[in-house]
Amino acid sequence: MARAFLIVMDSVGCGGAPDAADFGDAGANTLGHIAEACAAGRADQGRSGPLRMPHLDALGLGQAVRLASGAAMPGFDAVPQGLWGAATEVSRGKDTPSGHWELAGVPVPWDWTFFPDTDPAFPTDLTAEICRLAGTTGILGNRHASGTAVIDDLGEAHLKSGWPICYTSADSVLQIAAHVEAFGLDRLIELCRALAPRLHAMRVGRVIARPFTGVPGDFRRTPDRRDFAIAPPAPTVLDHAAAAGRVTHAIGKIGDIFSMRGIAHLHKGASDADLFDRLDDLAGSAEEGALVFANFVEFDSLYGHRRDVAGYAAALEWFDRRAGVFLDRLRPGDLAIFTADHGNDPTWAGTEHTRERVPVLCAGAGAGQIGHCAFVDVAASVATHLCLSETGPGRSFLRGMD
Repeated sequence: MARAFLIVMDSVGCGGAPDAADFGDAGANTLGHIAEACAAGRADQGRSGPLRMPHLDALGLGQAVRLASGAAMPGFDAVPQGLWGAATEVSRGKDTPSGHWELAGVPVPWDWTFFPDTDPAFPTDLTAEICRLAGTTGILGNRHASGTAVIDDLGEAHLKSGWPICYTSADSVLQIAAHVEAFGLDRLIELCRALAPRLHAMRVGRVIARPFTGVPGDFRRTPDRRDFAIAPPAPTVLDHAAAAGRVTHAIGKIGDIFSMRGIAHLHKGASDADLFDRLDDLAGSAEEGALVFANFVEFDSLYGHRRDVAGYAAALEWFDRRAGVFLDRLRPGDLAIFTADHGNDPTWAGTEHTRERVPVLCAGAGAGQIGHCAFVDVAASVATHLCLSETGPGRSFLRGMD
């Protein structure tokens, strides 16, 4: 039986979302603006020259960006050998759960709750509950903040007081940072786990544990992050595959995003390099008929939010090199789809995600243009390839390609 690999390049958007202005993101284009900066010599720190992604361009990446936003990708002029298009999201968010759920066939049916950009950001009763669960008399932060900046600002006060650092962003999220030695990793994770049901009842999408280590002036987040996300409101393609007896593998954050629903095997790693090792391993070992769903988060967490154009470009080029090796490992009949969940344009103002269309690039499904499609069409196409009876609300762009 055929296998399917659904690979999410977290935040690698391609501009052109028709409702971008509603989010303050009109004109944002993660891939397009990175390519422009590289071509102009403005992204030569740690790398140099134009952006080079020959393997994904051969699947249609440059064409997908042009389709999505009308922007040319300097140097991306390959004649596509894959099936390519651009997907548009309908969920009213530009966050990780919304994008992944919709790619898996379930648009978000409600409006998320967001905390205001005020100081304090959290209601007093919620702050009191955090204190009760943490066993502290107060919290630090209580505002919108960058995750790396907030531990630099408040890490020393955290060590002195023992109070957890609590913050939010433009996403529907509450994040809690704590020092792994002084506060305790298990204590932090249990605090977030216990708090999550209350936040989920408020339609807040995630509670995230953000452990860090180090000393003042040299604090560093560890790879032990844990996301406690609200469960999808309907069956996803993972659920449908599992119900049909297919083996399902989740790489990276996928287990957290989907609350482990429909997932048989979880593969974690300390970095995207580790996660790509897991993906390469599964290209060789995943069962016939399996669904492998992977997320690569560092484009977003290390470079997008930090507005690091050169770092983002280098990560894209590294990923493309790894993708070329991975594609060579696929078996006849396998399908691999490379896509994204939202944008995070590193040239944009602020530090938040950007509302964008995303590329859809398929290997193993012939060559041709998908055109504009919906996020849910990705799930329907995976289900079609796996011959599942349940395909969700989308339309498969693989029908007629056999």
